[in-house]
Amino acid sequence: MSDSSKTTLFYRLRETIVGKARNLHDPGLFHKISLIAFFAWVGLGADGLSSSCYGPEQAFLALKSHMFLGIFVAFATVITIFVISSSYSQIVELFPTGGGGYLVASKLLSPSLGMVSGSALLVDYVLTITLSIASGADALFSLLPATFHYAKLPIAIIGVLLLVMLNLRGAKESVLPLIPIFLIFIVTHAFVVIYALVTHLSDFSSVVSTTVQDINMARSEIGLFGMLLLILKAYSMGAGTYTGIEAVSNGVPMLREPKVQTAKKTMRLMAISLSFMASGLMIGYLLYRVQHDPAKTLNAVLLESITSGWNANTAVIFIFVTLLSEAVLLLVAAQTGFLDGPRVLANMAIDRWFPFQFALLSERFVTQNGILLMGLSAIIIMLLSRGNVGLLVVLYSINVFITFFLSQLGMVRHWWNSRGNEKKWLKKIFVNGVGLVLTSFILISVTIMKFHDGGWLTIFITGSVVLVAVFIKRYYASTQKLLMHLDKLKDVVDASRDEAAKGKIVSPLSPPEYNPNAKTAVILVSGFNGVGLHTLFNAIRLFGENFGNFFFIKAGIIDVENFKGIKEISSLEDHTHNELGRYVEFMKTQGFYSEAFSTVGTDVSEEISNLAFKIYEQYPKSVFFGGQIVFKQDTIITKLLYNYTTFAVQRRLHQKGIPFIVMPIRVA
Repeated sequence: MSDSSKTTLFYRLRETIVGKARNLHDPGLFHKISLIAFFAWVGLGADGLSSSCYGPEQAFLALKSHMFLGIFVAFATVITIFVISSSYSQIVELFPTGGGGYLVASKLLSPSLGMVSGSALLVDYVLTITLSIASGADALFSLLPATFHYAKLPIAIIGVLLLVMLNLRGAKESVLPLIPIFLIFIVTHAFVVIYALVTHLSDFSSVVSTTVQDINMARSEIGLFGMLLLILKAYSMGAGTYTGIEAVSNGVPMLREPKVQTAKKTMRLMAISLSFMASGLMIGYLLYRVQHDPAKTLNAVLLESITSGWNANTAVIFIFVTLLSEAVLLLVAAQTGFLDGPRVLANMAIDRWFPFQFALLSERFVTQNGILLMGLSAIIIMLLSRGNVGLLVVLYSINVFITFFLSQLGMVRHWWNSRGNEKKWLKKIFVNGVGLVLTSFILISVTIMKFHDGGWLTIFITGSVVLVAVFIKRYYASTQKLLMHLDKLKDVVDASRDEAAKGKIVSPLSPPEYNPNAKTAVILVSGFNGVGLHTLFNAIRLFGENFGNFFFIKAGIIDVENFKGIKEISSLEDHTHNELGRYVEFMKTQGFYSEAFSTVGTDVSEEISNLAFKIYEQYPKSVFFGGQIVFKQDTIITKLLYNYTTFAVQRRLHQKGIPFIVMPIRVA
């Protein structure tokens, strides 16, 4: 960033909120911003663990008067958690650089199904933010009288804004402040589960007999088939319990090396803690026979039942600390939406399902545009739903299981196709096959049972996102076809180079030298392509007699695709330099002195401008040229899908009195 821009009030304020820019060439950069298993458990696993605040509650309430059937639901929940986590561990092994639902479905099924999976994930992560914060607000306001509940929605929106600010600073920075609360949640809720079980050990035979009575009563009232349906319904309604398990496979790129081992360790921590909490709380509900209170969560009612015989002050303090930890942990859980949602969006943007700007990184090396979009979307849904957790759980459960289903289907297909090469294919296909059956059942049952209660809305929202993605993909493809004719210029240049190599074109006896008396044309290019060559040839055609030297400048873009390690950054630098080298080589065969200047960074216009300032200071007779795609009608669509780097650079250079000429490339 230039010195003048650093002195502005806006920049100082932004630096205070977001933090100082990170140094790309810091050898310890990736170590500093990566997450060890414990931090990943907090930042990514908290989504799954926090679902114990609402998933078991929804399942338990679905049983109505037959609460002791909850034992079977709790047992099925534990099995499901370990099956899904085991299947996602296999996904991590197969996709060691990140195997979220979008990439898995895209590579193992088809790009279109991958797009559907990615769209469902995007909506899911927005709902992760909304539901977690809304549920956290419910837990917090369970401590307060109903007269204060009018402030619940504004507090929830403030929570979203707070997380947006934290995530703009970086992944680790957004996790570290939340660790103490996470640990308090673990300790207090583990105590609640253990306390509930230990204090009822002497009642074990009574619990067994009551469960048998409940089974017999349910069979007599609704029949054996009806009882099984009731258990399956409760199991399906608790689907929100499993919704955070996929987060680790999406977040592999942000984990500490060795990434696969770190991811699997994180997955184990999450599976063990989630199964213990979810099943333990559900059993605690039935042991204390908790009843629904519209002004409180079931966890709040359970805590009141447990502490009813305690010292009044101790009970109040314990309930307050426990529910406060729930509220803040749900805030931590919303982190998953901000950590993984923008990454999925960035991966889809690289494949041109969404505007490429969402793949770019800020100077803090976070997907700033994605974070802002996720936060804005969460606030909109929060306002539309009024923070209704019951409705949000329905929307949430359906969407995540679309991704679960497609991921498991892709893995089953992969193991089947690899059965001739993979020795353990039968074991692996069994794990993913069981996951496929379970996730398919939950997806179908939740969609059918809750379609008229709001399930249709999540299908509509996801369908709308899919249609937008298809439109953007087709728009990019159609524009690319129109620009393909420019790439024929590469064939002309390559042919000229080949002729020079074969001696058909007489090259200068000695390499061209810099002519200090001639002007220098500095061509801004995005790579060795038709757009860059069009800019070069037009500059020569219009002003060729004035220039004796030709320089080429390019900034390599650091995005989520190449921001994975030092090796990838070095590869980007080499690729950027090699692209410019092809221009330099061509111009030398034409008898002109030529040089290349390259850099890499997250803000292309800023990097190019700074490079241009240095070139102009050394070569004051320079004139800068840049090509810019110009559409017949400049609409909001073109502004969203295409960057205007050339205009941004022109404005910065003009402010310094440096000549910059835009060469329009018209697209009909």
